[in-house]
Amino acid sequence: MNLIHAAALVNESPAIITRHLTKSYGPVEALRGLDLDVQRGEIFGFLGPNGAGKTTTIRCLLDLIRPDGGTATVLGLDPQTHPVAVRARVGYLPGELHLEGNHTGRRVLRYFSALRGRPVAWDVANALAERLRLDLDRPVKNLSKGNKQKVGLVQALMHRPELLLLDEPTSGLDPLMQQEVLALLREAKAGGATVFFCSHIMSEVEALAERVGIIRQGRLVEVADTAALIGRAVHHAKVQFRNPVDGDVLDGVPGVTVLARDDSRIFTLQVEGEMDGLIKALAAFPVTHLETTRASLEDVFLAYYQDDDVPTEDH
Repeated sequence: MNLIHAAALVNESPAIITRHLTKSYGPVEALRGLDLDVQRGEIFGFLGPNGAGKTTTIRCLLDLIRPDGGTATVLGLDPQTHPVAVRARVGYLPGELHLEGNHTGRRVLRYFSALRGRPVAWDVANALAERLRLDLDRPVKNLSKGNKQKVGLVQALMHRPELLLLDEPTSGLDPLMQQEVLALLREAKAGGATVFFCSHIMSEVEALAERVGIIRQGRLVEVADTAALIGRAVHHAKVQFRNPVDGDVLDGVPGVTVLARDDSRIFTLQVEGEMDGLIKALAAFPVTHLETTRASLEDVFLAYYQDDDVPTEDH
């Protein structure tokens, strides 16, 4: 059952547009001219370490804070001019969720629905709670961190928003629940919604996001299809030949660097880009063993930050 079905799209402009967006907290520049486009109906992963500007970006999109300069458009609306209309059409899950401890989950859902100016869609809310194994009748103060996160997810999803803005959506959840949340987000996309999410779990970004944006020190440094970004990363390979071979043969393969060799039969290689050239070169020799390490999105991400002095607080 697809629980999430966004409203029909009447405007094909991007779901999110920012131009030259800037924001400072005193001497700290959280955003330095952010230009970002997120297309309607896509799942977009927004990556960066703490302090890179991810949370600040989301808060500016919802008019929870005001940028110092630049513009933002959300679902065709200026969030500063139409903040209530934007929030009514968006499902938002903050990275640090604060809920009234004496309220039950049901009361929390009523509260958020009242803020949006609409009644609770209890059929959807109850179905979401059942899938997430969440008891909505328990007081929030008696819930674990993971179950509080589930309350936040239900309130973000239950009104079938056109756009989801999620900051670490699977935080505090066990692996089975993480997979259930990823399934819900895929269903949201299938129903026409746009999903924009931040995550530190690279495997889930790789599994979910169609495109990825990497933000570094308040600037967007890369936007690409997830598969294409990984395809450009460095692979490592270990090859064992039946007989000794001349390493110069492999040195001449485009993108291949010989890192080490043992007795002219075992070679450790670095491969930039596709593996096709290496495979064709190896076909000329008897190979007894070939081991490759697949590049991951984490490898790509770390390549952008390995020389950074990464801040300890997110903005």
